[in-house]
Parts: sequence; C-alpha cells; structure tokens
Amino acid sequence: MDSIIFDLDGTIWDPIDTLLNAWNSCIKEHSQIKKELTRTDFEGTMGLQMHEISKKLFPYLTEEVRKQVITECCNTEQGYLKKQGGNLFHNVEDVLRLLSKKYRLYIVSNCQDGYIESFYEFHNLDSYFLDYENPGRTGLSKGENINLIIERNNLSSPIYVGDTEGDLNASRYAGIPFVYAKYGFGQVSEYDEVIEKFDELVNLY
Repeated sequence: MDSIIFDLDGTIWDPIDTLLNAWNSCIKEHSQIKKELTRTDFEGTMGLQMHEISKKLFPYLTEEVRKQVITECCNTEQGYLKKQGGNLFHNVEDVLRLLSKKYRLYIVSNCQDGYIESFYEFHNLDSYFLDYENPGRTGLSKGENINLIIERNNLSSPIYVGDTEGDLNASRYAGIPFVYAKYGFGQVSEYDEVIEKFDELVNLY
C-alpha cells in the first residue's frame, strides 16, 4: 500500500449545516420551490453527482429550472464554505499529518468544480493532499476519477476511504480495496475494512 484516496463529505467532514444555509438562501428566490430544505434532505443526497441531487431534491421542477437552481446554489455554497467551512470529524488534521508521513494522500469526491478548493481554503488542509479530482472538472464517474488519480500519480497500491454504496462501487470499478467510514452518511453492502471513527485509520495503517 502506497497511498490513500479519500471521499470528502461524510468521510473527512460534515458540511451539511453550511450547505443548508447556502441553498435555502438561494431557493427563496424561486417561487416554484415551496419549502426549505432540511438536513434529512441533504443526507439522502450525499455521494450523488449534482444532476442526481437536483432530481432528488426538486423532482417537480422542469430540467431547465433545476439546472438554473442547482447552478445558483452551487455558486452560493462555495462562498459560504470559504467563510464558514464545515464540521471536520474528530482529529482529522492530526490523522492526516500522521498518515501523510507514510502514504501519499488524495481526494476524489462527487462534487462540482471549486468545492474541494473551498474545503482546502477554509480548513487549510491542502498541504496534506497531493492531488484531487471531481466530476465537476472531468465529467466522469467517481470510479473513473479514482482511476485518473491512480494513473496521473503512478500509484501502485492505493485504497479508497468512503461512506456510501457509491464509494464502494467506485472502489470496485477501480479495482482497489474499500475502507468503509461507518460514522458517515451512508450504508454499504460490503467492505474490505471498516472504521467507526476517522482516527481509527492510524491504528489500521
């Protein structure tokens, strides 16, 4: 094992409170949307790509209006994240510091372009990660983006740490071991290793 590739939401941090503030401030401007979003709404979308999230949250809107709403919400949330950040899971920076001494660290998340940069900017954790990828930049699936990171950085034996079935499927697609972050937002059908807390990674690796 030479490297660890991380999911972001539900694995390294919980950004939902900040995202709710951002998105609800946006959707007030759209009369077709009758109710504010809740934490439960967001938890059900973690790990999905943006077009899937928009269909799940706003199934009653036309595709054209959905695209407009999602674009506005994503642009707004980046400003909120840069100023407010999210809730890092326990001991994240200490764990990343220790792991980065032994392994090369990366992020692959199903987010829009600019989202990981906003995470880096508020929490100042970019120095621990050597590269990152997302469908907002590439238009590819999570599994394909994991493969991009592997190829671009000449990784020989990486693992992927994530919290959803989509993360499991992406790991299987890339042919690498999957570590299930059980404390996150999702449930999975199988895994190669499991952690109950982020800092258990130090004990495993």
